[in-house]
Amino acid sequence: MADNYYLDNPDLRFHLMHLDLQDAVRLRERDYAEADEFAEAPESYADALDSYDKVMVMLGELCAQQIAPRAREVDRQGALFEAGQVCYAPGTRANLDDLRRAELMGVTLPRQYGGLNFPTTCYTLMMEMVSRADASLQNLVGLQDIAETVYRFGDEDQRSRYLPRFASGEVDGAMALTEPEAGSDLQAVQMRAWQDDKGQWYLNGMKRFITNGCAKVHLVLARSEEGSKDGRGLSMFVCESGPRLKVRRIEEKFGIHGSPTCELQFNDVPAELVGQRRRGLTRYVMSLMNGARVAISAQAVGIAEAAYRGALDYARAREQFGTTIDKFPAVYEMLVRSKVQIVAARTLLYETTRYVDLRDNYEHLVDHGEPDRVTAEDRQRSKTYSRIAATLTPLSKAMSTEMANQVTYDSLQVHGGTGYMKDFNVERYCRDARITNIYEGTTQLQHVAAIGGVVQRILEPLMTAMSHLPFEGKLRRLASSVDVAREKLNRAVAHVESRNDSEYFSLMTRRLCQMETVLFVSYLLLRDALADKAREVVAERYVLDMLPAVATDYDVILATDLSLVDRHEEILAL
Repeated sequence: MADNYYLDNPDLRFHLMHLDLQDAVRLRERDYAEADEFAEAPESYADALDSYDKVMVMLGELCAQQIAPRAREVDRQGALFEAGQVCYAPGTRANLDDLRRAELMGVTLPRQYGGLNFPTTCYTLMMEMVSRADASLQNLVGLQDIAETVYRFGDEDQRSRYLPRFASGEVDGAMALTEPEAGSDLQAVQMRAWQDDKGQWYLNGMKRFITNGCAKVHLVLARSEEGSKDGRGLSMFVCESGPRLKVRRIEEKFGIHGSPTCELQFNDVPAELVGQRRRGLTRYVMSLMNGARVAISAQAVGIAEAAYRGALDYARAREQFGTTIDKFPAVYEMLVRSKVQIVAARTLLYETTRYVDLRDNYEHLVDHGEPDRVTAEDRQRSKTYSRIAATLTPLSKAMSTEMANQVTYDSLQVHGGTGYMKDFNVERYCRDARITNIYEGTTQLQHVAAIGGVVQRILEPLMTAMSHLPFEGKLRRLASSVDVAREKLNRAVAHVESRNDSEYFSLMTRRLCQMETVLFVSYLLLRDALADKAREVVAERYVLDMLPAVATDYDVILATDLSLVDRHEEILAL
């Protein structure tokens, strides 16, 4: 068993040290003026990196030595529901206590509220390690975006009352969005928010499939505008648990057993409006969902890492026909493919969080900075980073979660029949991975969210810049092949748009998003190989494996007869 989930994975430290976070950290630390107010605040970027690194080492040890050993029993016991109360498994309670004592419950919150003021990239890296140890625990500690939402959109009174309690671990949170008749279609939310004659808000209705619905604080999407029927009638509210908020039941699930998924009944629960009326879905939920997509991407990568390592250890120990099975081409081919896909997904994930950090910090500068010090360049950067982050976030979730399902599938295959038994953790990894490409937006919805940025070629300038890096020899040949494939993508986008048919456009959305993802990740891996020659073999394998898929998608897009779009019912009827 590993002693430290950070130190035993050089890929994590590579990304932390090589991502260009200087601008985002400078803004977050207010040009390092925070050091004048808080003893623990960094005085420079190098000081900040050292601080991040130390916390990662601490959490890596906690994950490996405390959380991971409890995970199997947490999965076996699960959360319990008795007499209207939800009770975590003993191991889950111990894990949360450990994280509270380590002061890791307010990672991204400002220091004035008791937080660490870490960037999203560091928080995401931490959630990947937690997920490798116990994916269900990530569903609980990974809800820190709820506190972040109160910070970004609430008023100062709400911040001062809620955020220190989140940071200390006194309260936890839940994101109450989904309803029995409103799954992915959040515009259909019907929970009623009403005011009495004193202006006090109350919430009435049902919510379903709520992760950690037993939490002490809830962010709730509700219909505040009577008679409205679309997203413009929805607002965001914060409320606390109490006798009027009842947990009706918890779901019996395929996986993620340590995290309770609840059905909630709100019986005129007192609540407070967060931000402005009518912006609940169009502004605040979109922010929440973007944060959740990143968190689930990290969860998926963490599960895949755990499954791959379990399969590798098993293959190196299992002997058949006089040799360990890791020597069999059919087995090591699966292991190599898994390793390459994990590295690729992780690379996209942390490139995504880098742009999320830039977006968030420039948005904060534009919205809250001194007007005479905010330049036109700052405003343009805010817009640019927002567009890039909005494109990368769904692409990352789609890639990471689909990858996790494939890696866990292959890892169980490496184990053979023993992997199907509960004697090994791999069967749990398979069950836990399966939800990642469903919740917080299915893969299909991620493609819908990303396609606008794909057809607008938002990532094209970034890929062009990377294609001009000083590649030599093998890396230059690989980069040139990616350049050729990118030309195909641009022609495919133009072809789909030229058809001017919405159903055809929707049908080709998946293929265009897949092409964009493969090409962008290929450039990232080639770029990283310039910084670390050992990574060259991963970049080569990924490019050689994945460019044929780009060619296939291109051929299908250009060859698809528009009439075939209308004939799907004939096929389904066979």
